[in-house]
Formats: sequence, C-alpha cells, structure tokens
Amino acid sequence: MNLRALVVFAKEPRPGFVKTRMCPPLQPEQATALYACMLEDVLDESRKACARAGAVLYFAVHPPRAACSMARAAPPAVCTIAQRGPDLASRMHDALARLAAAGFERLAVRGSDSPALPAGRILEAFEALDSAELSLSRDADGGYALLAVREPHRGLFDHPMSTESVANDTVANARRLGWRCHELAPGFDLDTADDLLRLRALPREVATACCPRTVGLLDRQGWWPV
Repeated sequence: MNLRALVVFAKEPRPGFVKTRMCPPLQPEQATALYACMLEDVLDESRKACARAGAVLYFAVHPPRAACSMARAAPPAVCTIAQRGPDLASRMHDALARLAAAGFERLAVRGSDSPALPAGRILEAFEALDSAELSLSRDADGGYALLAVREPHRGLFDHPMSTESVANDTVANARRLGWRCHELAPGFDLDTADDLLRLRALPREVATACCPRTVGLLDRQGWWPV
C-alpha cells in the first residue's frame, strides 16, 4: 500500500480569531466554543478514517506559536505541525510538500470547518488516487472540504483563495497540469449561522455520528437558527 497521510488544517481556538462570520448572532466566546467542538469532532472522525485507510494523521496549526499548546490537546498518535507560509495557499502547499519529502505518496488535506464530513469520504478520496491525480469534495460555498493528491504541485493552488470559485479554480489548474480529477460527494462548511441549518437538516443519526460534540453544544445552548 502507498504511504498515506491526512492533514487537518486548523486555527487556534480563541475569540475574534475563529468563526467570526457567526458573530452575530453568537458572541466571540460562544463562536470559539463552537469551533473547539467542531475541531474535536473533525480530529476524531479523521482519526477513524486514518485507521481504516492505513494513513498517518497530521494536525497543522495556525498561527505557528500555538502548535505546542494545541499538540497537548490533540488526540494520541496525532502528529502536530505548524503551518508555514504567508497565506493559505502557501501553507497548504508547504504542508503537503513536507509530507511528500518524508516519503508519503498519497496526501490529503481537510479543514476544520466541515465536521459533518464522514470518515468514509476520506477513505474514498485516498482510493480515488489509484486512478486520478486529484480527488476533492466540494463545499456548498464553492470551496472544498477535502482534497487529496498523489504529489504536491505549487501550481495547483496558484489562484485566489476564499472565493466562490476556489474548487473550480483548483480543478482547472489540475487539468492544466494534465491531472485526472475525481469528484467526491459534496459537503458543506459551517461558516455562518445560516450554515447551521444545513447541519440541522441532516438525519439526526448522521449528524450525531460525525459531529456529536458540535450537535450536542448547539442543542444544550439553543444556538440553532430559528
């Protein structure tokens, strides 16, 4: 089996730094608590996926100074690294390039904003690389929640990030590189309060299976949108 690695990209959970587009209606401290639950769910589901896929789980932290403190809170057997680079595109490429240099031949990266992404989709992303150079799961907002490649290439991320065309731009760059692309089932991020309606619309057993801490906090605090 080809050596596989999954990288979870995450921010330090602190008020004013995470989930700012949910404020209002949430207060910054509430948004931070929600993000912390999302991150725990993402790491837990990613750990399950890696166990099934025979992959190593990495946790890439921004800003770099938070890597040590967040490593102590990460689950066992998770390798914590600092994100490096002036922007998201640079940081993503750097993380993938470092893992490729370490000998990994199948590389996947996901964010911490999509706790409803199931472990099975991560496994599918790795398996798709047997016949494609790129696989990805699109988000409803035009980005992607999961991306997997055989090898890093800086040109893949040579486009503006955090736009409604990120997924299309990434696929277009991949095709210019001559890569075959595999589209996974789409997902969604939790970026705004309205996005919580997507989570609430999922079958209850599906939502609680993927992100029990996130759903539990929203239930207990009554933070679901009306």
